[in-house]
Amino acid sequence: MKKILILGSGTAGTMMANHLRHELDKENWEINIIDQRQEHYYQPGYLFLPFDIYGPEDIVKEIRDFIPRGVNLISDRAELIIPESKQVIMQNGDVIHYDILIIATGCDIAPEEVEGMKGSEWKKSVFDFYTFDGALALRDKLRNWEGGKLVVHITEMPIKCPVAPLEFSFLADSYFKHKKMRNKVEITYVTPLSGAFTKPKATETLSHLLVEKGIRQINDFGIKKVDNENKKIIDYEGREVPFDLLVTVPTNKGDVLMERSGLGDDLNFVPTHKATLQSLKHPDIFVLGDATNIPASKAGSVSHFEAEILTENIKRYIAGEPLKEEFDGHANCFVETGNGKALLIDFNYTHEPVEGAFPFPGIGPLRLLHESRINHMGKLAFRWIYWNMLLKGTHIPFVSTAMQVEGKHF
Repeated sequence: MKKILILGSGTAGTMMANHLRHELDKENWEINIIDQRQEHYYQPGYLFLPFDIYGPEDIVKEIRDFIPRGVNLISDRAELIIPESKQVIMQNGDVIHYDILIIATGCDIAPEEVEGMKGSEWKKSVFDFYTFDGALALRDKLRNWEGGKLVVHITEMPIKCPVAPLEFSFLADSYFKHKKMRNKVEITYVTPLSGAFTKPKATETLSHLLVEKGIRQINDFGIKKVDNENKKIIDYEGREVPFDLLVTVPTNKGDVLMERSGLGDDLNFVPTHKATLQSLKHPDIFVLGDATNIPASKAGSVSHFEAEILTENIKRYIAGEPLKEEFDGHANCFVETGNGKALLIDFNYTHEPVEGAFPFPGIGPLRLLHESRINHMGKLAFRWIYWNMLLKGTHIPFVSTAMQVEGKHF
């Protein structure tokens, strides 16, 4: 019997396990998935946890609840991948062989990459919200914080969900207004980019929202260090931004397993063909989700689109057929803008976010790049879709894997 081995049971890995179990012959293919964790985290929920919109029970569930019957979950840590012999060495010493390897190990924060970030003020006045523990600690801080200088900061790109720091800024504005203390909080958004976002049209809209909400914006900020004693961040040009509360997005890096195995780039992301999702070095290795180095957003919607395309390409690889170069970098994201509203962006490798209707051309009901309450409801509804459809590999018929240009105003 031949073996498919999936590394990681996060969003991308779990979706692939479900897709492949449905598509491959159970008599000929054994599917194993490796993850040392016992719990699955709904990562978009980290944004809402600090503001008491979601609780931990909305975000954390047992991994085993989402692994399909017939897929073996191996609860241990992979120590080394040896592509030449098609082996993965486990922490407990076991050696697992594979015929096809799928890397879905995601990425994580690395605050130690910036001097002083993980210093004496870490989780006192310096927080992240890209981890469950960080978001939970920040929730506890915000509940009793009396105000001052709030700095929302991005260290460098790429990061998971590039709009999340903006969403945090907008939700903070709404949160403090609701607590009737917005006049006591000065919010500053600090980014290494030259604008609010990576795409010009969306940058124009999002920058306008920052101004409208009284959020100061500082661009082109390449952080050098966090000065814990004087509570300020300093960039390489010597600019200083003081804070009373720093909410930072540290450097995002791929799993250190990629570094140990010689499969990653400088940030441990795996070089991957951007249209087929096949490793550039090893044809029997495929990569998706946050683990890749492709120039697409590291977001759940991207993993969803990738999983559908990769499932087809793995079937073609098994059959000895040419792979389809069909992944176009498609991403769509709800962007929370506070006060019960959100906007929606839809883009890919070649098309930036524009105005129009989604998912049905001319009909919607969702409007692109426009704030609305229905977009906010869509964002909240996505949690149910995630737990009950996406993870289980259920196709969502009205959302196309490839970006549709009909109904959009370019």
